Amino acid sequence: MASRNLHNILVRGIADKAIIDYAKKYFHGDLIDIGCGIKPYKKKLTPLVDNHIGVDHEHSLHDLSNADLIGSAYRIPAKSETFDSALCTAVLEHLEEPELALKECCRVLKKGGIAVYSIPFIWHIHEKPRDFYRYSKYGIEYLFNKTGFETIQLEALSGFWVTFGQMFVYYLQRFNRGPLRWFRIITILGLLIQGIVFLLDKIDKAEDWTWMYIIAAKKGA
Repeated sequence: MASRNLHNILVRGIADKAIIDYAKKYFHGDLIDIGCGIKPYKKKLTPLVDNHIGVDHEHSLHDLSNADLIGSAYRIPAKSETFDSALCTAVLEHLEEPELALKECCRVLKKGGIAVYSIPFIWHIHEKPRDFYRYSKYGIEYLFNKTGFETIQLEALSGFWVTFGQMFVYYLQRFNRGPLRWFRIITILGLLIQGIVFLLDKIDKAEDWTWMYIIAAKKGA
C-alpha cells in the first residue's frame, strides 16, 4: 500500500468492515450501487448478490470503467422496483437535494428491498466544491422515513477519539512535504496516532462525536 494511502487507513478499515457486515446481513438478489466509483466492494459483494450494478454520473471524479450505468442519484436509468438491495457509501453529503435522491433509490427498489447508506456527521470538507451537508442520526432517520423507508438499523461508526484523531492526521498531511515526506515522519506519526485513537475508542466510545453513521432501511409497502 502506498504511503499516501496510510493517512486514513483507520476510518477506511472501520467503514469497510461495517459495510460488509451490513451487506452480509441484508443484501440479496440484484444490487444497485449508487455513486459506485471504482466499485471498491465488488469482490466481497459478489458472493452475496446475483448482480452488482453500479451507477455513477458522467462528471464523476472517479474512473467510470466500473460503472454499468451512467446516470445520477436523482435519475437512475432503471425501471421502478428493479432491485432487491441498494448501496450508497459517503455520497449523500455531495448531493444538493438528498431527499430527491432517496426517493429515487426508493423508486428502483422492490417492496421490502433494503438500502444501506454510510453518511458522515463530523468531517472536513472534501471533494470541493461538491460538499454540501453533514447529518446527525436524527436527520438521517427523518429523511429516510420521509422518503418511503423504515429504519431497521442505524449506528455510529466511531466515538470522539477516532473522529478527532483521524481528522488530526488529515490535518498533518498539509505538512507532508520536503524533508518530512522524505523521511516519512508525518506518515509514521499518522500511523501511530491512528493506532492510539483506535485503542482509546475501544475504551470510551462517545458516539455523539462519530465521524460517520451507517443505516439499513427497508422500502415500505
